[in-house]
Amino acid sequence: MPPNARFSTICIHAGQEPDPSTGAIITPIYQTSTYVQDALGQHKGYEYARTQNPTRLALEQNIAAIERGQAGFAFASGMAAIGAVATMLVAGDHVIVSDNTYGGTFRFFEQVLTRYQLSFSYVDTADLDAVERLFTPRTRMLFVETPTNPIMRLTDLAGAADLAHRHGARLVVDNTFASPYVQRPIEFGADLVIHSTTKYLNGHSDSVGGVVVAVRDDDIEWLRFVQNAEGAILGPFDAWLVLRGTKTLTLRMQQHNANGLALAEYLAGHPKVQQVYYPGLPVHPQYELAKRQMHGFGGMLAFDVGSLDAARRVLNGVRLHALAESLGGVETLISHPATMTHASVPEDRRAALGITDGLIRVSAGVEDVEDLKEDLEQALATVKTST
Repeated sequence: MPPNARFSTICIHAGQEPDPSTGAIITPIYQTSTYVQDALGQHKGYEYARTQNPTRLALEQNIAAIERGQAGFAFASGMAAIGAVATMLVAGDHVIVSDNTYGGTFRFFEQVLTRYQLSFSYVDTADLDAVERLFTPRTRMLFVETPTNPIMRLTDLAGAADLAHRHGARLVVDNTFASPYVQRPIEFGADLVIHSTTKYLNGHSDSVGGVVVAVRDDDIEWLRFVQNAEGAILGPFDAWLVLRGTKTLTLRMQQHNANGLALAEYLAGHPKVQQVYYPGLPVHPQYELAKRQMHGFGGMLAFDVGSLDAARRVLNGVRLHALAESLGGVETLISHPATMTHASVPEDRRAALGITDGLIRVSAGVEDVEDLKEDLEQALATVKTST
């Protein structure tokens, strides 16, 4: 691969050379649990499949290059990736977190990690002044999602990196919602980037996994140790599926971006929709930041129809949109955050964040957008007009 290769070329070629024994252009699935050694203490770089696997290594190198990091580590799920990053903390450490974080992340932090004398403060990380006020001498990480799930708030990544580093903390960015096509946090100063590879990186709704990309030597050394020690690794077939996905990442994201914007514009003009959350709309409070920081605005959006009854009518009325959790696949998914992705978040907290019972989240797929609009139109027609 050329040393100055551009994004699409990196997606297709990084970490992957033709198989030396056969010339196969696609990385093989090394479905093995162990490796035969030439002699005692002599092997070909692989000893045991929890520790090393060539298919997984190809994926890790591929995503590290895509995110402009130094090394990548693939795990069995996005939450396992977050769990690996959390092992960098010790009892008494403090973490500042985007308040509108994914419900599973909030559950893990609050119901698991607090048992180990770790503490977490939640704040709208779009407000860096508010973030700075929360730093303490024990703050070790600033953990952000941008855009947030599902209200689509943005964090100024360059500002957040500068703030974290001035306080001796790492900036950790969950980049799942955007994908590395839309934004690459390391280019703005992030220390660690996390993805649920289940989503845009895989892109076909047929694999579950996670990855951490690191830039610091000490973080790389620790993550390599923890990946082996804990063993929550990504299997070779799942790694192969994600490698297949990254080859078409550019093409898919271009269509996700286009469909996401088109659906957001359509919904913004619909009389039965009270509010649309999408960073590509000029009415979004951080639209200018989105234009500076993102390459396109992504395929994720949310809209509020005012009540649980109205949301239920839409969710039960769609025919092409698939009612399901997850996101980032080629098919359009629709969900109800309050009872699905964010059900583990307390009701009062959901209300404060704007995750109302009338809020609906859409992961725009790559179908013909006119079909998607028509599907929403017929579902919204079932919503009663308020008097």
